Amino acid sequence: MSEFMAELIGTMILIIFGGGVVGGVVLKNSKAEGAGWIVITVGWGLAVAMAVYAVGSVSGAHINPAVTLGFAAVGEFEWAKVPIYLTAQMIGAIIGGAVVYLAYLAHWRKTDDPATKLAVFSTAPAERSMFANFLTETIGTFVLLMGLMFIGANQFTEGLNPLIVGLLIVAIGVSLGGPTGYAINPARDLGPRIAHALLPIAGKGGSDWGYSWIPVVGPIFGGIYGAVFYQAIFLGNVSALFWIMSVLVLVAIGGAVNEDFKKQGAQVG
Repeated sequence: MSEFMAELIGTMILIIFGGGVVGGVVLKNSKAEGAGWIVITVGWGLAVAMAVYAVGSVSGAHINPAVTLGFAAVGEFEWAKVPIYLTAQMIGAIIGGAVVYLAYLAHWRKTDDPATKLAVFSTAPAERSMFANFLTETIGTFVLLMGLMFIGANQFTEGLNPLIVGLLIVAIGVSLGGPTGYAINPARDLGPRIAHALLPIAGKGGSDWGYSWIPVVGPIFGGIYGAVFYQAIFLGNVSALFWIMSVLVLVAIGGAVNEDFKKQGAQVG
């Protein structure tokens, strides 16, 4: 199997299990309806673990453009392979979204709310706030890349690493997933969102393209910063990119805080 096919299949597996658990919890008349956030986070964690078990030995199972770009930014992955991986991840995510649609075919017409249908495919913020939502996705993916580096620096029983990575996803979802639904993966969000736009889903409404850039740009930014931060702080490899991104992170934090203060003032007024 080629690395391209491995990333495509791995990302498809990720979306089938991850989107599938969301569908089970939110769509009407599903036997898992109402099972809640913990079930969703566990489902996504197991989705990642299964994808890594499936293709990790072939491609390293990045299954996430933020991971691919983060590793490339610190020299742990060849830039020449980046377009191949990103293309495969996006195609796999779109196919995965289509499979989830088919798996829940009888439930779309039973579910009235268009936002609920979109939630099976992509994320949306609990409170819509551009800077705050961007910052949340940045933090979540920063933690993801740092976590992957931490896991890589430790020795585990052979075959256990994918499960540990899955537990990392559960931890991020439980702790940081509340504000935005924790995309932390541009392909995970954009690929199924494209599938949502293309598929003949009854009463689906719009695909919320106005928000769609945040779960793409935020994770890429956070992923690259997580990788360069680990290199700088834990390994002593301080680069110009580390300082540039640190300044940009402070700008993002300032923007989010300022935006929140303005909204608080508007409420008081």
